[in-house]
Amino acid sequence: MPLLVTDYSWTQTESTVYISVPLKGVKPARVDVLCTDEYLKVSFPPFLCELFLSQPVEEEKSVAKLGNGAAVFTLPKQTAGLWEKLSRDVDKSKQREIREEAILKTQNKAVETTKARATKIQQDKKYTLETMMKLEEEERARIQKIKDEECAKASMELEAWKKNQRRLAEEEEARRRLQEPPVQKSRPVHQQREPEKACVMRASNNPSKTEGQTTSRNMQKQKDLPPPRSAGCIKISFTPRVFSTALRESRVPEEEEWLRKQAEVRRMANADLAQLDDLKEEEKNPDWLKDKGDKLFRTGNYQAAVNAYDLAIKLNRRIPALFSNRAACHLKLRNLHKAIEDSSQALELLTPAVTDNAAARLKAHVRRGTAFCELELYVEGLQDYHAALKIDPNNQALRADADKIREIIQGTMSSS
Repeated sequence: MPLLVTDYSWTQTESTVYISVPLKGVKPARVDVLCTDEYLKVSFPPFLCELFLSQPVEEEKSVAKLGNGAAVFTLPKQTAGLWEKLSRDVDKSKQREIREEAILKTQNKAVETTKARATKIQQDKKYTLETMMKLEEEERARIQKIKDEECAKASMELEAWKKNQRRLAEEEEARRRLQEPPVQKSRPVHQQREPEKACVMRASNNPSKTEGQTTSRNMQKQKDLPPPRSAGCIKISFTPRVFSTALRESRVPEEEEWLRKQAEVRRMANADLAQLDDLKEEEKNPDWLKDKGDKLFRTGNYQAAVNAYDLAIKLNRRIPALFSNRAACHLKLRNLHKAIEDSSQALELLTPAVTDNAAARLKAHVRRGTAFCELELYVEGLQDYHAALKIDPNNQALRADADKIREIIQGTMSSS
């Protein structure tokens, strides 16, 4: 039950009522005020001041000031005149009705205020958008005007340049015509051409001599030509490579060891599994079992996927993908220690570290690091994430996870 405040004070004039409520040392931020035309409530837990006004007041013009240890209310009267008393006596049912009406009225007012504010915001946005569109339209018109002016200016300059070029060409043509020599008479030209004609007639009188000189000259040119080159074929052979990297960039001993281990895995078959004789032929193939486990993992049947990987590992314990995929299943099943063991076994089989097994090593490190972090062994988990980042430095997701783990470690160390 709240403590009712009765030591309030009030004064009045013909048009206004002034009420002062002591706040009992409570901060103004903790005071809740509810005021309508005939009801006033001041709540500041554990105190409560509740007044059922004897006459209605102007709710919209009422003012409340909180400070200096008191709440002062200025309530304009709807009807001028002096009141005999501030609060009227009403029964409990009427009090409850007035309270509910005041609360409902306040809620409706709040809803209307919210709607009005939303409407105003929408109108402001619309006005802002229209203003921006208008400004953009004016800017486009200004830019288009500048373009048109520049285009007209360029056209005028082009026409002026063409006109100037035509004028220069005409002046050059006139100057060339003035500098040409006068045309000679036909008789001197005929006299100049007669010696040429005589030479031609002398050459035609001795055709055998001219043809012999031409033939000997052509034979001499043919003797001077070099013989054609002989055709040939150059064979080029390339060093066979299993890996995609160039030979100068790879590590040949490690790659050869990895290929040898892979060949041993393909040849390896466990002969001590007499209890598996009742299996079908494809069920005795580790690769088939691995594909089966992968499909079960994708459908969310993690325990069945573990069983498939278990049987494949019994058939061949030298395939790293079986241990790595079973570690992923154990992570989903919250078997964190088994996930760490399988990831470690996969990393042992994925040696030496070459380009061909980089993706598999990255998955194994991430899965073991995740299991360590789930066990709150963040330092060990961060080491595995750093090893994965060395394999793929450009993986942003891995880098973000490593940063988070580092922040957790630093936060734990600072708190301890």
